[in-house]
Amino acid sequence: MSGQTVPADFSGHMLDLDEDEDLEVFSKNTSLADGSPMPNSPSSMVNQYRLEEEEQQDADAQDIFITVDNPESHVTAIETFIMYRVATKTTRGEFDSSEYDVRRRYQDFLWLRSKLEENHPTLIVHPLPEKFVMKGMVERFNHDFIDTRRKALHRFLNKISVHPILSNSQHFKVFLTAQELLSHKKQGPGFLSRMGETVRAVANSVRGLRSRPEEFTVMQDYVEDFSSKICSVDKVTQRIIKEQREYFDELKLYSPTYAQWAESEEELAAPLNGVASCVERCSKESEEQIQHLSEVLVPALHEYVLCTETLKAVMRRRDNIQAEFEAKNEALASRRAHQEALQDEVDGLADRVELSNKALKGDWSRWQNGMRSDLKSAFLSTAEKNVDCYEQCLAVWESFLLSQRVEPGEQRDGEDAS
Repeated sequence: MSGQTVPADFSGHMLDLDEDEDLEVFSKNTSLADGSPMPNSPSSMVNQYRLEEEEQQDADAQDIFITVDNPESHVTAIETFIMYRVATKTTRGEFDSSEYDVRRRYQDFLWLRSKLEENHPTLIVHPLPEKFVMKGMVERFNHDFIDTRRKALHRFLNKISVHPILSNSQHFKVFLTAQELLSHKKQGPGFLSRMGETVRAVANSVRGLRSRPEEFTVMQDYVEDFSSKICSVDKVTQRIIKEQREYFDELKLYSPTYAQWAESEEELAAPLNGVASCVERCSKESEEQIQHLSEVLVPALHEYVLCTETLKAVMRRRDNIQAEFEAKNEALASRRAHQEALQDEVDGLADRVELSNKALKGDWSRWQNGMRSDLKSAFLSTAEKNVDCYEQCLAVWESFLLSQRVEPGEQRDGEDAS
């Protein structure tokens, strides 16, 4: 059968971190569109883009509030792992209580996500942070890594809590309320059933589609383009932070050098000490800027790098459903003897295709709005921090220049005295 090939959804992909690829850099004009110069302090301009009213409306509509905190290390004879406290407050009537406190490890979050994807294959389930850490990046159980993962797990649960369908999942409720999950994890399809699903997915991928609806082809193209761009921005941002950290390390050595020089140059002591002070203060601003990039922009970018893999998996699952429907429809046409039995399957699959398409289209616009809001907020926050950093450094150096200016009267007094 000719047509597009549907890749089976049974393997993961590692991100390519090749640093040889260049990101196109566009020059920025520092004037406004009408030719007038940019204001020196754009804080008021940045504030125009704040989404405070929208955020307040979302908070008013929310009825589940979840916090992931208090990580604890657990050591057993065969493994070491981290348990997080998951605290929930809710006003929903289907919950027996308004508050819950449970402890969960990373594998429990994986179980929840797999169950959500299993029951809602064409909904966009927010990604979890990666299970394994790339060699040389961070220690697995150091404080920074644990806190970064905690924040990502917190965001994962809160993304689900505001989803109109996923937040009503029974598995989500069990995750938030059950003191232990082992008995719940044992429920569900067995190994042979899961293997059958995998075989069917492979068969559908080999068979391919006759024709994908245009709207989903547009989605597929968008995802591929978005994936390329967000991965490039993510890689370049991490490279910039690496270079800024190297610059910061040099600045820490730069200031003491001027201070030591001032000790041996009495005539130049004042300006040398002034430069040393300026460099030290600029160094602190640079450190704050690097920290902001690492804690705000990088997590937002990398989160949506992972989202692109989720989107691709959702598109594959939708295509697999359609491929199975097309196969059954062909079988119905060629095997009239079994027409009645196959007709029921075809009707069921037709309904499933329609529901899958409807679910994905509804979740697609919702995901796009959330993605644009998250990235816009991260970009604006970063821009505001950059402006603040550069303004602080500019003020430091202007203060130094003013301190070194000699008034004409003072200069003449100095010449008379000599």
